[in-house]
Amino acid sequence: MRSLRRGVWSAIGLSLLVGLALMPLQAQTATNPSGHVSASEIPLNQLISPEQLDHMMETVPRQDLLILQVGSRVLFNEAHIAGAEYAGPASQPEGLALLRSRVAQLPRSQAIVLYCGCCPWSRCPNIAPAWRMLHQLGFIHLRALYIANNFGADWVAKGYATVQPK
Repeated sequence: MRSLRRGVWSAIGLSLLVGLALMPLQAQTATNPSGHVSASEIPLNQLISPEQLDHMMETVPRQDLLILQVGSRVLFNEAHIAGAEYAGPASQPEGLALLRSRVAQLPRSQAIVLYCGCCPWSRCPNIAPAWRMLHQLGFIHLRALYIANNFGADWVAKGYATVQPK
């Protein structure tokens, strides 16, 4: 009887751990010590990996996928995802205004992938404000490209489609 109870409690504990691990993060306003909104507020089911985006770019018609870089103009000018558009630094009010203007006339069903890549994901000042604004505007096919370290290491160095103006 005792081993049966222990087995039941173990199963319950394991179920809870698995459930918590798989549960998407709830959208919340989280800030880190530097004061910017954390990328961790973006639910896990809204993230896309570089591999997934690369595959998507090969299989989804170009007019059906909008890729927006929401970081610095300097970074965009050095290198960016092939077909991406610059949408302004989302950590700044003028960047959010530029992004809002870019998507104003789009149907809320438009597939949009946001990315920055200026720094490690946990310190990016741009991705969360951009995601939050578009989410609040009602875009339903919105994803954020998860760039763990930076754009150079996680996209360019891996050989994904990149534009590098000379």
